[in-house]
Amino acid sequence: MVLIHGSLDRSAGFARVARLLQPHCRVLRYDRRGYGRSWPHPGPFTVNDQVDDLEELLAGRPAVVVGHSYGGNVALAAAVRLGARVEAAAIYETPMSWQPWWPPNTAGGAAAQSSPEDAAEAFMRRLIGDAAWEGLPGKTRAERRREGHALQSELSLLRGSAPWSAADIAQRVICANGSRASAHHTTGMARIAAELPRGEHVVIEGAGHNAPNSHPAEFVEQLILPLLR
Repeated sequence: MVLIHGSLDRSAGFARVARLLQPHCRVLRYDRRGYGRSWPHPGPFTVNDQVDDLEELLAGRPAVVVGHSYGGNVALAAAVRLGARVEAAAIYETPMSWQPWWPPNTAGGAAAQSSPEDAAEAFMRRLIGDAAWEGLPGKTRAERRREGHALQSELSLLRGSAPWSAADIAQRVICANGSRASAHHTTGMARIAAELPRGEHVVIEGAGHNAPNSHPAEFVEQLILPLLR
């Protein structure tokens, strides 16, 4: 089981999910390029390059892949590139910012409008709120700001073109959003599930964008265990 985190996050964001999965499977978590222990990184930050990293980490082993937010695009692109080595996938509130209907004023859209450091701060303020951001330790705020280059690069590149084609994904894929999701995430997950040959759409009641932290048990029960069973 590989857990792939989203933008301006790190493998620790999946810690609660990983603990719940320990009785069921071997779990791989990693910091994507440009974040956490994988900072600094010279790039590039395309989805295709992210799949290169995942393929190297898997070292030929088959896996179920789970992607949160941006990580869902890495999971789906890996399903195309790696074929049967990706046995199934689950994605949660994955951005489709290349689509003409995707709103320009999302957290990701706002992050493209300033310096990398300010972009990272603006992104975090949109996600967790001003009070929570200002309550973080100074070291944590500095770490997030320095990751702004990776954030801006990967989100800007994602707006350019689709990193995967639904018709090329033969695996079973569970697509999920929370009941508190923004309208574009709800629409996006329903659309991806409908377009995939073996897509399914589920909703985690009471969850927002940060479901792996806020609702880890429901995340595992609804998105992951059905794939393992």
